[in-house]
Amino acid sequence: MQRALDVVGALAGLVFFGLPMAVIAFVIVLTDGPPLLFRQERLGRGRKPFTILKFRSMRDGVVTPIGCLLRATGLDELPQLLNVLRGDISAVGPRPLTAFDVDRLGWGKPSCDFRWSVPPGLTGLAQVIGTRSARHALRLDRCYLARRTIALDLRLIAWSFAINVCGKTRVRRLLSRGRARVRASL
Repeated sequence: MQRALDVVGALAGLVFFGLPMAVIAFVIVLTDGPPLLFRQERLGRGRKPFTILKFRSMRDGVVTPIGCLLRATGLDELPQLLNVLRGDISAVGPRPLTAFDVDRLGWGKPSCDFRWSVPPGLTGLAQVIGTRSARHALRLDRCYLARRTIALDLRLIAWSFAINVCGKTRVRRLLSRGRARVRASL
């Protein structure tokens, strides 16, 4: 069922974001030349490696002007809809990491195996909320997997869309205020 929803969602995303993706591709090539995409090996379900796709946002280690906008809105990750179609990742799940990041964060130990029991996601709880530390990110991944439902996935996709339109900073500020109100009412 989840795979069918991922395929339908990715196809809908490609249709909806097709024109913006074409404009982004044109602007990247026009302002900075090829290559258009950044490819990197990441680890998926069961730590199986795959190649993730993103719009290129850097040149020679420096973020490009268009790259700043793409990163602030998460639009650099739109090519990952193709990763969803290929089955490398799901629409929602833990962030896909490089083998280097897994080692650096210490997430290769058995206590972190829960994270590798599902496909990583194009978006997820940690990506939407933002994290303060590796420990916080791991806690959010554990929380997501413990409460995973289609309703939660749809909310995270909606918040991710809001980030694409309004930017990460605005949306995270709004989410932060909402959490503060919930805590105050308890």
